[in-house]
Amino acid sequence: MGTAAASPSAAASRSAPRAARPGTVARRLGVAVLAAAVTVAIAGVVYMRDLEGSIRALRGSADHRLDLYAGSLEREIEKYARFPYVVGLHPDVVARLRGPADAALARRVDRYLETLNRRIGTAVVYVLDRTGRVVAASNWNEPDSFVGLDLSYRPYYRNTAIDRVERFYGIGTSGNRPGYYLATAVHENGVVVGTSVVKIDLEQLEQSWSAAESPAILTDEHGVISLSSVEAWKYGTLQPLDPAASRDIAEARQYHDRALAPIGMTVVKTLDATARIVDLPGQSGSGQSGSGPAGAGGRVFAISGLFLAQARMLTEAPWRLTVFSDLREAVDLARTRAVLAGLGVLLLGGASAALVQRQRHMRELVAARSALQRAHAELERKVADRTSELTAANARLVQEVEERRRAERALRDAQTAMVQAGKLAAICQFATGIVHELNRPLAAIAALSGNAVRFLERGDVETASGNLERIRPLVERMGRLTGELKGFARKSSGEAGAVRVRKSFDNALFLLHHRVVHGRVAVSEEIDAALVVRCDPNRLDQVLVNLIGNALDAMDGRDDGRLELVAAAGPAGFARLEIRDNGPGFSDEWLQHAFEPFYTTKAPGTGLGLGLAISAGIVRDFGGELGAARRAAGGAVFSLTIPLATERAS
Repeated sequence: MGTAAASPSAAASRSAPRAARPGTVARRLGVAVLAAAVTVAIAGVVYMRDLEGSIRALRGSADHRLDLYAGSLEREIEKYARFPYVVGLHPDVVARLRGPADAALARRVDRYLETLNRRIGTAVVYVLDRTGRVVAASNWNEPDSFVGLDLSYRPYYRNTAIDRVERFYGIGTSGNRPGYYLATAVHENGVVVGTSVVKIDLEQLEQSWSAAESPAILTDEHGVISLSSVEAWKYGTLQPLDPAASRDIAEARQYHDRALAPIGMTVVKTLDATARIVDLPGQSGSGQSGSGPAGAGGRVFAISGLFLAQARMLTEAPWRLTVFSDLREAVDLARTRAVLAGLGVLLLGGASAALVQRQRHMRELVAARSALQRAHAELERKVADRTSELTAANARLVQEVEERRRAERALRDAQTAMVQAGKLAAICQFATGIVHELNRPLAAIAALSGNAVRFLERGDVETASGNLERIRPLVERMGRLTGELKGFARKSSGEAGAVRVRKSFDNALFLLHHRVVHGRVAVSEEIDAALVVRCDPNRLDQVLVNLIGNALDAMDGRDDGRLELVAAAGPAGFARLEIRDNGPGFSDEWLQHAFEPFYTTKAPGTGLGLGLAISAGIVRDFGGELGAARRAAGGAVFSLTIPLATERAS
């Protein structure tokens, strides 16, 4: 009998919780670390593949835009490429360049060039003699006439040749106007007598780029930006100029007195010979915003951040055409999909872990049932043996059998109680998170509805209606509470608008009024009544209720509890809100993990550790930040920075 009685105890010891065995915590920690590593790896793979796919799509679009821009630019130039020959075919022009001419011939050539310039739509047409001096020009009668200028330093004069058009982009030294120059040698029977030049204005083509979906630039052989859809980049450089390039530009007076400073572009990654990922710093110093719609000159694209830079060389000139494709949406989309993939892996891992835990629990139940059956069989065998051997002790055997039956009933009752307790624990664990987040709104609804009844009894329908109106957003917010974990993961928020901070604090204090009164907490307020921030009012109320509720928790049991609420406009367009208490303050460990999900120092069953994590996510969605610190005078302070709205309350 002693051996039989010991068997259930042995079975119970074998079925003891595995959490109590040495090494279990280390194994679980290892599994958690492995799961986190796998999640991060999968999210990283998803991010890289999605980003690469987006970049491939952007490259196809950029190639199409390069085709359009390059085609329009080359057509615009080629449209005038034959006119330098036309100028040299006129007999009066050849006669004017052949030698000294009378005033009548010089005037006929000037007027011929003036008429030709007006009809073909160029900026200016002029001819140079063999020394490089302008002897006739279409702007001969204008204040900034080219007639008489010495342009022998220009490359299109030094490199002029018969039956070949020399091309050059530069800024005029007389009128300080940029243009594209087409020049060829004027000859008579194979003897060069001068140079004819046609200057084209490309500003209209350049302005059309400003209405495109992203920036575009044209750089010359030295890397200087000659055409740009961003005005501040014009005549800048992609890289610092080397001494030889600086010398060539200075000798040709190509860009007159322009500084030619780098625009600050940084190459992040080189994809191939024609494509790179670059970082553009924007141009805050030029009065242009780094991003946003409808910038200067009708610009509708961003000019700061990460861009895909796709380049192509032009066929007729040593120029490089580059278009920039904004990578902001591609990066955001890749990050979102990576986060979703990570969450999917976590959910799948959690479901797998739950299934494994359930199977382990079932195995333990089967083992316990088998041990009980073995003990029962052993007891039956011994009872049978004693019955056959001790017929004289029948009464004693009956009593033993009865005791055995009572033991079996007690064991079955204990087993049933254990199963029931397990069910209750699972239900409580499932419901704790929801109850923790719904207690305050439910209490507020109860208070509001009760007050509404009393106001209706008094005949104060307006106040009762106001209370009932306050119930509706609370009920709507309760419906959203079950989705807060998912909302926290994807940084989504409601529609932002102008919110008066005074009203949000009033709402939070109203909801927590019973706790303030019950805890005998003194409340002091230093809140700017005209302070208006830009956020979702319902979510700001949720954050303030959570933070003030935490402060009241910290001061629970104190007779001298003090709650200080401060709100004022801060620097750089932000408002600063503070919730201070004189509770025990924060430990170093708490400050390190305060905003991590599921971290809490409260007693089991009183919280899931999600309140501060969710609040921090909400404030980040507003474009602000939530912080916590110890007070020098004792206690704790939570601080929020939220962007100010463009208007202030009257």
